[in-house]
Amino acid sequence: MSSHHIVRDDQEPALIIANGESCSDELLGQLLEWSPLVIVLDSAIDRVIARGIKIDVHLGDFDNGLSPLESQYPIEIVHTPDQNKTDLEKAFDYLIERKIPAVNVVWATGRRADHTITNLTNIVRYRDKIKVVILDDYSKVFMLPKKYQKWYPANMPISLIPVGTVTGISSHNLFYPLQNDTLTLGYRTGSSNHVAADGLVTISYETGDLLLMECRD
Repeated sequence: MSSHHIVRDDQEPALIIANGESCSDELLGQLLEWSPLVIVLDSAIDRVIARGIKIDVHLGDFDNGLSPLESQYPIEIVHTPDQNKTDLEKAFDYLIERKIPAVNVVWATGRRADHTITNLTNIVRYRDKIKVVILDDYSKVFMLPKKYQKWYPANMPISLIPVGTVTGISSHNLFYPLQNDTLTLGYRTGSSNHVAADGLVTISYETGDLLLMECRD
């Protein structure tokens, strides 16, 4: 797979490769092309090397030892032994310390359900520190600002996932409209909605933390 070293500007989103289910080469290649910094978590390094990906940072607790990385030099090795945080959380902390404002994350869903849930909800935990987008071959997940507007094609599947309780949700141009509604994780969510017609979708809410998932069947 080709190198990512086309963009060298920390204003572009960094890329974290976690250790969930692999995504397609097409998606990974698109993200690598525009990522100024590529971080691979400890547990994924062998899979990444096998795909011929050039990385910048290898980060983790290295409980199982450090894989041979001669083919990756120059590379930064970041040892993060803190067992109170996941390797993905440590990678977010690393980027925040470097003052990088945004990051895309792949291989963070699939495989173990507990890891998937934790990774998705961590978007909320880091909301005020770094913009996080988690992508796989079927979805793109990110946290919504209180007022959100974007052009979408008709029938684009969109799900609204509250983390906790979200109040005062209103929408425009969704097939199942919301009007001052409340969504609560585990009770009522905005899953499996879709765009009513080509054009702008507007979503606003008053309190809580609301994730948007752009889906592809």
